[in-house]
Amino acid sequence: MTELVASLSARELVEDLIPKLKATEHFLSDTLTIKLQNSDDPRETLRLKNLQTEFELELTMIRMNLNHLLRRYSDELMEATDDPEGKGGVLLALDEHEAVAIESIRRLYARSHALQTDSGGSAHE
Repeated sequence: MTELVASLSARELVEDLIPKLKATEHFLSDTLTIKLQNSDDPRETLRLKNLQTEFELELTMIRMNLNHLLRRYSDELMEATDDPEGKGGVLLALDEHEAVAIESIRRLYARSHALQTDSGGSAHE
């Protein structure tokens, strides 16, 4: 198992991780749905449905913990986004659940990217 991050910068959260989360959500709502609709193979359809369910559950956990993080650091995040001079480097200390959510964003983004570039193979770790 990989070691979880204990902190991250406000800038990394806003400029890197949240866009990756949105891209993963887009993949789930668009790309995976289209692959499901176009699948003629019952085994592939089942695999894609299971993958869709897995992604949805993981995204629910991520959103819940990310919302907690955003509420805890709302002032710092507002300051970071309002100041292009570099205050976005302020470090946000993560609790255990938030750290898992951050790593999950990275992992799901990588998996969704692999699935988009792979026409049918499995993207399990």
